[in-house]
Amino acid sequence: MNVVFAAVALVGALLLLAKPAVAERPKLDIPGTITVSAALFAIVYGFAHVESTSWTDPVVLASMVAGVVLLAVFVWLESWVAHPLLPLRLVLDRTRGGSFLAVFVIGMGMFSIFLFLTYYLEASLGYSPIKTGLAFLPMVGGIVLASTTGPVLLLPRVGPKVVISASFLVAATGMAFLTQLELDSTYAAHIMPGLILLGLGLGGVMTTAFQGATAGVHHEDSGVASALINTGQQVGGSISTALLTTVASSAATDYLSSHKPGALTAAQAGVESYTATLAWGAGFFVVGAVLAAFLIPNTALAPSEGEPVIAH
Repeated sequence: MNVVFAAVALVGALLLLAKPAVAERPKLDIPGTITVSAALFAIVYGFAHVESTSWTDPVVLASMVAGVVLLAVFVWLESWVAHPLLPLRLVLDRTRGGSFLAVFVIGMGMFSIFLFLTYYLEASLGYSPIKTGLAFLPMVGGIVLASTTGPVLLLPRVGPKVVISASFLVAATGMAFLTQLELDSTYAAHIMPGLILLGLGLGGVMTTAFQGATAGVHHEDSGVASALINTGQQVGGSISTALLTTVASSAATDYLSSHKPGALTAAQAGVESYTATLAWGAGFFVVGAVLAAFLIPNTALAPSEGEPVIAH
C-alpha cells in the first residue's frame, strides 16, 4: 500500500519542486559515514542481542562499548575533516542540539506505541489490522490539532522550552494512562483517552522540535539538518524497538514463572509485556521533558536562512 503514496509523492516532487542550482559538487565524508554507521549498528545490535542473552553477555558488552567508542571517534573526525558528514556547529547550538535530542526521544516513544499497542489491540483484543489502524486515528487527530495550533497560539507566548517540556509531559501522561490496560479493557474508556493525550503531546513536541532543529540554519546546512531530524527518529526507534523487545520478553517471562500455566495466564502475560513497554515509553517522555527544560533556551526560534522574520 505504501508504494501508492510514494508514487504520488514522487510525481508531486518532480512536478512541483524547483531544481536547485548546484555551484559545486559536494564531497562525501567517507570516514565519517563508515564510522557512524558502524557505531549505530553496534549499539542497536547490542540492545537486540540482550533479548536472547543478558546485559552481562560479552557480545552485548563488546557491542555497546564499541558503539560508544566509534561515536566518540566520529565526533573527533567531524571536528577536523574539511567536509564533515555532520558539521558540529549544527548540534552545538543549544536550541538545535536540544531539539535534535527531543526528536530522538520522540522516535523512541512513538515506535513503542505503534509496535506494542498494535500487539495489544490485535493479540489481546482481537482487532483486525484495519480496525487497529483506525483505532490510532484519535492520536493522529491530536497530532494534527497540536501541530497546527501550537506554533500559532503557544510558541510565541511561552517559548520553545515550555512548549516542548509541557508537551512531553502530556504525552507521558497519555502513555501512563495506557499502562493500566487489561484483558477486558474497552477502547472508548481505556484506550482512546490515552491516544488523544499522546497525540496532543507528540504534536506539540514534533512541531516545535522540528522548527528548533532548523532554527538559524544556513542554506548549506539545511539538507544535513533535515536529514538529521529523520535520522534521529529512526535511530531512536531502532534502539527503542531492540530495548523494549527485551523488556517485553522479560516481563512476560516473569509473569509466566510466577503464575499457574494456562491460556488465561499466557494471555495476561502478553498484556503485562505490553504495559511494561508502555511504562518505559512514559519514562522516555519524562526524560525528554527534563532534557528540554535544561538544554533548550526559552527564546524565540531564529528563522532559517531565506525565511522571513515574523514579529510576534
